[in-house]
Amino acid sequence: AQLQESGGGVVQAGGSLRLSCVDSGRTFSNYGMGWFRQAPGKEREFVAAISWSGNAKYYADVVKGRFTISRSNGRSTLYLQMNGLKLEDTAIYYCARKASFDGLYERDQDYDYWGQGTQVTVSS
Repeated sequence: AQLQESGGGVVQAGGSLRLSCVDSGRTFSNYGMGWFRQAPGKEREFVAAISWSGNAKYYADVVKGRFTISRSNGRSTLYLQMNGLKLEDTAIYYCARKASFDGLYERDQDYDYWGQGTQVTVSS
């Protein structure tokens, strides 16, 4: 798998962005996928994840109700719709492929392929 994020940028607080992550491999539909983020001086944290079918979705409490994860297996693309953005959402956002059916969606050690990240900056 090769993952490439896009859609980051600068947005005012309260605004919206939609991130995309395209998998150039052939097995996208077989794997759960996740979004993580890392702010300057902080550790990488879980944002959201989705099962291979899209039927199960998981969110960090800090984004629940504001962010929506989705996927298109036909397009091998993962999405993250971010609404109501806050200053504290500023970070580099990474998409990642979950390594197997085992493990936890919220734990970054359970992902094996990562994109290079896209910067999201929320301004006041």
